[in-house]
This record gives sequence, structure tokens and C-alpha cells, in this order.
Amino acid sequence: MGQVKTYEDVIYGWFDHFHAHPETSWKEIETTKKIAAILEEMNINYKFFSDITGLVAEIGEGDEVIAVRADIDALWQEVDGTMRANHSCGHDANISMVLGALLQLKDESLKKRVRFIFQPAEETGGGAIEMVKHGAIDDVTYLFGVHLRPIEELPLGKVTPAIHHGAALFLNGSITGVDAHGARPHQGKNAIDVVLAIQQMLKNIYINPFDVYSAKLTKIIADGGSTNIIPGNATFSIDVRAQKNAVLEELQNRIDAGFEAIGKMFGVELIWDWLDKTPGAEVSEEAARIANASIIEALGTEHLEKPIFTPGSDDFHHYTVLRPNLKAAMIGIGADLTPGLHHPKMTFDKGALITGAKVLTTTLRNAAKTK
Repeated sequence: MGQVKTYEDVIYGWFDHFHAHPETSWKEIETTKKIAAILEEMNINYKFFSDITGLVAEIGEGDEVIAVRADIDALWQEVDGTMRANHSCGHDANISMVLGALLQLKDESLKKRVRFIFQPAEETGGGAIEMVKHGAIDDVTYLFGVHLRPIEELPLGKVTPAIHHGAALFLNGSITGVDAHGARPHQGKNAIDVVLAIQQMLKNIYINPFDVYSAKLTKIIADGGSTNIIPGNATFSIDVRAQKNAVLEELQNRIDAGFEAIGKMFGVELIWDWLDKTPGAEVSEEAARIANASIIEALGTEHLEKPIFTPGSDDFHHYTVLRPNLKAAMIGIGADLTPGLHHPKMTFDKGALITGAKVLTTTLRNAAKTK
């Protein structure tokens, strides 16, 4: 006879599977199928989407809907010298914790419906927007998310009812100048000079020092093909972040003006494109209050941590931007996670998966009781 698996073993097994089979944004085909297979084993109704990955499951009865979201995509990054999909983002953990809550709640008598949203493409910033377009949060009053936190934010055993993510915005640009011989720089328009001017412009942006913000070059490609050719052309990328959405908008306007001036100063064609804007958190006090009480109920007061503010971003906050009446909060789980999120060798204490599933179960149960 096979040994009966414990609740913990089941969650660890799910995590091990998703961790070993990462898929990048909009390509989470097998991940979606695996989640569906797990839901079928639980005898849970679910719905696929005809044109995108991801799925939605629902339990309970009633007109009002409480929801929880798990992001399911992985990053594409270099690991041990090889470019591949990798779950250094912790989304494999998020899937497992949310499924763990579903496993606990599926046989309970719930007076409200609880919807489980398994969302694709968080890393590219468009998954939440598509979920809204596809009706995933229609009729939803409370929405919760969950994410492991780096050790410098939360140690193992501590849980916060709200993560206040910052806003983020990314840019790709190109410079079209004129190549020149290394001995005759006056005959060309050096793209590297332009990039250096962009770097200096970014460093010279000053906003209220009480606001948290940053803007930095993250990619530069400029190659004339030989060491004695000055390159006229280059491409570059910029990462812009701020704790407040208004500050991010101000940064964007300052950078736009800086590019206009630099292009004219050097007489080059400077083209840029803003992409993947991720808004800062708009945390609902009511949702955070439910999560706060649930952490105490599930774990005890000694495990409760105050809300945290982080420069990281998450497309979870598109839900509240697109549906302003939605009451949302993302719960943060301490896991002794090191060296950090998105590090190719990120590791954490797997016991945090059980903690997260327990807190989510209690939070969703309590939210379903709220009038």
C-alpha cells in the first residue's frame, strides 16, 4: 500500500513540479494544463480562455465574489551559463500556496463564491490587464494576492497583510548617428557620446528627496564592428521606478524632455518607446484589515508584521487601476528568501509555503463572511 500523503507533502509536491517545469509569459501552456489536472482531481469547476493561457476556478455560492490571484509565469534568464526559463520570481510558490488554500476550502459551506485566478504573464506586465478584459474579476468585491518576500523585507515566520509595491516603467530606445574612423571623430556622430549624455541626464533628475525613485540605464549596445570605428548607432534600455504613481509620471516627463534636448544637442535621431508600465499599489484598508486579523487567527500575533514598502513592482495593481472600486491587498510571506527575487539561484525555506497557504485559507474564509 502506498503511504498517504500529508497536506504538506501535497503542497511541496505541487511546488516541486512547477519549479521543475517553468514557462515564460504567455507560454504557460503545460503549467495551465497541470493546474487544470489538479483541479479535476479536487473535482473543482474551472474555465480556460480561448485565446490566452491561464484559467479560473470557483467554489461556494452566492452573488458576491471574493478572489485570490496566483501568477504562473517564469522569467527568461541565464542560469549557470545557459539561457532558460527559471522560477526565480517565486511564482511556483504562489501557485502552490493558492492551490493549498483551495484544497482546504473546497468542502466548506461558503455563503459567497471564492474565485481562484491563475494569471499568466505577470513578468511582462500585461497578464492582469488581460484577466480584466476576460472577465476574471467581474462581480469581485475583495481581491487578494500573495508573494514570498526577500529576507531583508521579511524573515521566515513573519507575514504582512499588505505589500506596498512601487510603480515601474521601462523604455527601449535607439540612436541613429554617423559612424566615423577612430582617427577622424569630427566626421561622425558618436552614439556612445549620446549614451553618456543620457546617463548624465538621468543622474541630474532631482525630485523631492522624501519621495523614493530611481532611473537607470539597464542595457547599452553600441558596436562599430572594429576597435577603430566610432559607432554612430546604438540601442539602450532604461528602468524607471517610484513609490508613488505621480512621481513616476513626473520622471517620465523629465526623461522625455531630456531626450528632446539631447537629440538636438548632438544632431542625432533619438527614438524611444515606453512600455510595460506597472502602477504602484493602491491598498484597500478594508482588505488589509481582513488579512491582518486572519494572520493573527491563523498563526498568532507574534507572526504579524506591519505593511511593508518595497521598490519592486507587480502587475497585480493593474486590477485596482482598472476597477477602482475593487478592495485589494497582497499578502507578503517571510521565507528567508536569498539572495533576492529574480536572482538565478534564488532559494527560500519551503516551510513558508505551508504558512502562506494557511494564511490565505483563513483570509479567504473571513472575507467570505464579510458583509
